[in-house]
Amino acid sequence: MSGTWFHMTAADLGREIGKGKINPVELTEAYLDRIASHPLTERIYARATPVRARAEAIAAASRAQKGFRKGLLDGVPVSWKDLFDTAGIVTEAGSALLRDRTPAQDAEVLTRSTLAGSVCLGKTHMSELAFSGIGLNPVMGTPPCLNDEAAVPGGSSSGAAASVAFGLAPAAIGSDTGGSVRIPAAWNDLVGLKTTHGLLPNKGVVPLCERFDTIGPLAHSVEDCALLLGMLQGGQAVDLEGADLSGVRLAILDTVVLDDLREAPAKAFEDACQRLARAGAKIEHISAPEVPESMGLAGRLFTAEAYSIWRDVIEANPSVMFPRILERFRSGADMNAADYVADWRRLERLREEWAARVSGFDAVIMPTAPILPPNLERLMSDQDYYVTENLLALRNTRVGNLMGVCALTLPTSQPSCGVSLVGPAFGEGRLLRLGAAAERAMR
Repeated sequence: MSGTWFHMTAADLGREIGKGKINPVELTEAYLDRIASHPLTERIYARATPVRARAEAIAAASRAQKGFRKGLLDGVPVSWKDLFDTAGIVTEAGSALLRDRTPAQDAEVLTRSTLAGSVCLGKTHMSELAFSGIGLNPVMGTPPCLNDEAAVPGGSSSGAAASVAFGLAPAAIGSDTGGSVRIPAAWNDLVGLKTTHGLLPNKGVVPLCERFDTIGPLAHSVEDCALLLGMLQGGQAVDLEGADLSGVRLAILDTVVLDDLREAPAKAFEDACQRLARAGAKIEHISAPEVPESMGLAGRLFTAEAYSIWRDVIEANPSVMFPRILERFRSGADMNAADYVADWRRLERLREEWAARVSGFDAVIMPTAPILPPNLERLMSDQDYYVTENLLALRNTRVGNLMGVCALTLPTSQPSCGVSLVGPAFGEGRLLRLGAAAERAMR
């Protein structure tokens, strides 16, 4: 039976635990064995956490036996991106700058998840300090892509996505500053949720840009993401029962995000829209001039904050960094405080314009990425290709971060192509219900 476990959703595993058909200890041991023997493990996991996982699984098995389970995910293993602090376990955020950094406490969201009964399988590889959307990390390890062994998997939650896609974890927790949950989810045919900034606490999470950093799950289904969000919040998951698309109003954003679509993402998006319409959604087109203006601010805001956070650490030992990531950080060195404040004030006004423009719709839809996963070798050898693909990878997802809202990416009919549903700030519950209905429509 254990061979089938690696293809089940986290929710289905939880249901089987509840029925007494799966023992959390046996489930965890099966995943630990698979991690220990899988040929791609070193590219996916920075480190497994078997001692912790076994202790948590034993406790979950005891609760299940006594009828005291804490929730559906009690006893279900989860992988964690290597920027979430784990007490007594190395957390390096994909960078040699933080080699052997060992925190004394868990990140707050990991504490909540442990209290909810989840089992921590280990820490997954990521882009260096989370500052890349393609997932390339020649310093600490570049995870594989599910559909193209020669391609990168998307980042920065690259190992998080790969751990789920390759059956080395039922679900994963990542972070998203400009698309870092949604891009690897889309490129590995997963569901990924970008939460609203401030919904979940970032205490104990290695930062990139604290005013944009968010936490979110990657999994096989919308139901899994809803359950994982409830776990991260320390509360109950949103009820998805009865969700449908009848009378739902969706807006296709024509501004920027449909430009220069490659063939497969374009085909996937057209097919997704047709399926959603057949399921009852009413779809309209909108333009939003605040989007390109906000994108004009993005580079300055992201790089200035990232460099201000990491400047002293970087400049003390810059030679250990991947040169292209080092260059990206340093590009934020010259922004002055007055311009930074002015740009943020302007972005806040643009967010208000966006909220007013889309207030009559249930969600805005767009291709998650305009490109397929880029070729790894060419990224390393061709500087222009690296820059172009990196910027394109994050172009569409960045809309959600700049507008300060939540977003959900779903797999489509085309491999490595996702469609995103963008909801309002703190509208995760409604978005997940919409996502559950859309997921059924696109099967």
